[in-house]
Amino acid sequence: MVILTGQHQMPVHITVACVIQTKYFKNFATFLFYDQVASSMSTKLPAVLLLTLVLIASATVSTIPVSHALIQRDFSYINDNHLTVRTGNTKVCGDHLCAPGEWDKLQAQLNAAQMSNKSVANTPIPPKAPVSSTAPSTPPAPTVSTPPAPTTMPAMTSTWTTKEGTITSVQDPGQGHESHQLAVILPPDNGKIYSGIISWTSSEPMQVVELTGPLNAGDDKGQPIWTTDGTTKFALSLVDVNQTTGSFYFTGNALALHYSYPTPFTATYSVSYTESDPSDTVKSGTLTSIQDPGQGHESHQLALILPPSDKPYHGVLTYSASEPIQLVTVVPISDSDKKGQMVYTIDGKTWFGLVFVDPGNTMGTWQFSGNALAVHTLHTTPFQVSYTVSAHQ
Repeated sequence: MVILTGQHQMPVHITVACVIQTKYFKNFATFLFYDQVASSMSTKLPAVLLLTLVLIASATVSTIPVSHALIQRDFSYINDNHLTVRTGNTKVCGDHLCAPGEWDKLQAQLNAAQMSNKSVANTPIPPKAPVSSTAPSTPPAPTVSTPPAPTTMPAMTSTWTTKEGTITSVQDPGQGHESHQLAVILPPDNGKIYSGIISWTSSEPMQVVELTGPLNAGDDKGQPIWTTDGTTKFALSLVDVNQTTGSFYFTGNALALHYSYPTPFTATYSVSYTESDPSDTVKSGTLTSIQDPGQGHESHQLALILPPSDKPYHGVLTYSASEPIQLVTVVPISDSDKKGQMVYTIDGKTWFGLVFVDPGNTMGTWQFSGNALAVHTLHTTPFQVSYTVSAHQ
């Protein structure tokens, strides 16, 4: 639109307004030009105005973007890769700093999971099978949700029990022990076998008592015995630790603290133990020794408690014998490995490294490991031994 305002022989003011509208936007441009004419308007004025209008319109249109060539918006300033940074710019995977390559692996797994979920969600639902018009429609049976079965934990072979307290001793009721003091910690319980550790502090130096039994009739043949009535008998293992405080591993059918004097004592203790039924490796018994079958041991006596096995045993042995004994366990070796150490063989083909411990006593407790367990003497006469062993493989 062009508007001409003015008067003959007067200044002329020309206002040019251009309106350009596209499909997507509308721009409005207004240009004001002022020209002063000193005299009358020229006959060329319409041509000049037209030329001016064309030039202005061309300049305006050239500055406006073409409607069908929209410029794509640059979103580079938006960072949507948000990271949790703990140290510098190190990526964090869960609750720890990502190891090299772990972040890429994590992103690949997330992408795979998302794609998997997407494919499942888009799986078309198969059409329902048509229902026969001849048969009456039967309502579907109600769906009963079955709760998942509870997780079954592996069965425990034994349960640990802890007992603690302070106890004051009484006169020992055992025959021949009337002038002694005794504090029973774990009493006999129908052949149950105790195994564990006791820690104590006491007013007098202690001895630890472990009983094996009751013994079968005729099994008391020289080993130390403890009995209150002369009928029910236990093999006695009396370990003289001679300490007012300490810890001690034990196994047996009963456990007590003992003092060889008539003065009562007080003891504070904590005991942790298992209580087991007899088995092949946890058992009590009485053995009479036989001639040692090992080559070079023909003049010795041996009482085999745990037979040779491909798998090693480990555990605790309590023993009470009719004479001082040695403790034996063995470890398999090859024929080429017997280079100076003590060895044991029966047939000259299968060899064992020989662990041979001589405590120099008739009763005690021994922690061991090996592929067999036995009690041994260097004499030709048989001996008797009562024992409790708690071993595992």
